Amino acid sequence: MDFDDARERLLHLPADLPEPPSQLEPSVLAEGRLPSGTRRAMREAPRHAAALVLLFPSAEREAHIVLTVRPGGTHVHAGQVALPGGKREAGDTFPAGTALREANEEVGLDVEAAGVITLGVLETVDVRVSGFLMVPVLAVATSAPVLVADTREVARVLTVPVRHFLPGAPIEMVEEERDGWWLRYGAFPVSGYRVWGATGRVLGQLGAVLAAT
Repeated sequence: MDFDDARERLLHLPADLPEPPSQLEPSVLAEGRLPSGTRRAMREAPRHAAALVLLFPSAEREAHIVLTVRPGGTHVHAGQVALPGGKREAGDTFPAGTALREANEEVGLDVEAAGVITLGVLETVDVRVSGFLMVPVLAVATSAPVLVADTREVARVLTVPVRHFLPGAPIEMVEEERDGWWLRYGAFPVSGYRVWGATGRVLGQLGAVLAAT
């Protein structure tokens, strides 16, 4: 998808945002034994978080988006594809300030150098397993940002064409154990990874917005 076309469409977000593809919604096939930290997070009042949905132009002016791959390990969401983002901190201008700060910390995003402009938000996502309500912040950059992963939080930075998330893009159906639950879910196959869960939902809605406006 052409970047200038995508940017123009995102400048005029509809009042009622379209839903992402229904296949992306995980369904529980069997409940397993949740890690104690996950059980605690699901019992507590949700905390606030923000993620950055940053579009930028490639050399050919195709719209791309910035994603990260989380490090492996035993913590929740280990090894999964995510948007740059994290929890709200004291002093943040929420949600845009949180999303931009986290993107700077995780992938070294220089807002001024890349010409980043925030445009609005998509629907808040309830990330139950980690106890967060996540607000996706839409933004565009006038040029491709220089990104360097903070290896404590990010194993790899991905820059992916937005076309992978438009209506009609392939969605792979998966059944497997995740975070103590046996799930069936849809995922976008991208660069050898599966984009699913909260990130898949956000990008599915982004694709629906771009197709509808």
